[in-house]
Amino acid sequence: MTIYTWGSGMKRVYVDEKWCIGCRLCEYWCSFASTNEKDMVKALKGREPKAVLTIEQLGKLSFSVSCRHCVEPLCVKGCITGALQRVDGVIKVDRDRCVGCYTCIASCPYGAIFPTEMGVVDKCELCTNNIHKVPQCVYACPNRALVFEDRG
Repeated sequence: MTIYTWGSGMKRVYVDEKWCIGCRLCEYWCSFASTNEKDMVKALKGREPKAVLTIEQLGKLSFSVSCRHCVEPLCVKGCITGALQRVDGVIKVDRDRCVGCYTCIASCPYGAIFPTEMGVVDKCELCTNNIHKVPQCVYACPNRALVFEDRG
């Protein structure tokens, strides 16, 4: 049995529910991050956002749901093709290897893996390859309800 550890400096996205107002800006910025475009309006105008996180609401409580990049990820263990792998603490999807069996969707306890229109899966891969060096959802949150930190 393989035991996964975070290692030094592993950051993840956390939500502070008391500050989330359910504005859904994180969903739009997440969708924008996956377009590789420079202008959000041109990238998303007339389209519904295709984010790999969702905003859930329970009464007056709002919160973001996204991949937790688990220490022992059930999605990776359940993937029959090896399309899901842990790389430097981040669970990544190799879309060329995904056969669309959706075992990972069924095995994720957080509901953080989604089917795409192409029949493969998608999920948060911590889009930190931008000028802000934090995931776009964190950067865009107006109330700072989303944070990107190591809670070791």
